[in-house]
Amino acid sequence: MNEAILQVLSDAVPTLKDPRIGFVTVTSVQTTTDLKQATVWVSVLGTAPERERTLAGLRAAHGFLQARVARELGLRRTPVLLFEYDPSVERGVRLTQMIDELAPEQPSDDDEL
Repeated sequence: MNEAILQVLSDAVPTLKDPRIGFVTVTSVQTTTDLKQATVWVSVLGTAPERERTLAGLRAAHGFLQARVARELGLRRTPVLLFEYDPSVERGVRLTQMIDELAPEQPSDDDEL
């Protein structure tokens, strides 16, 4: 169920017209065992204020998104969608930058000529 909801939301979020919503990637979905709620983890590109605006836009669109999940998955009862920020992508980018800064310069093939 988690993967199915993730797929529907990944397709639906980019179609939202709310100007508050920036560049968003749905990273994972975790539904409760009774399927009453689904926490949707999203990665947002931008600053902290942009992230908050995007989350507010997603929360405002939860009814539309929930209806889309119900329609596409043929569900009679759809979990209530709760949107949360997933910092793992940002953390990974930061770690990669730190590693790149610490790594010694590798000579390129052009340097040998």
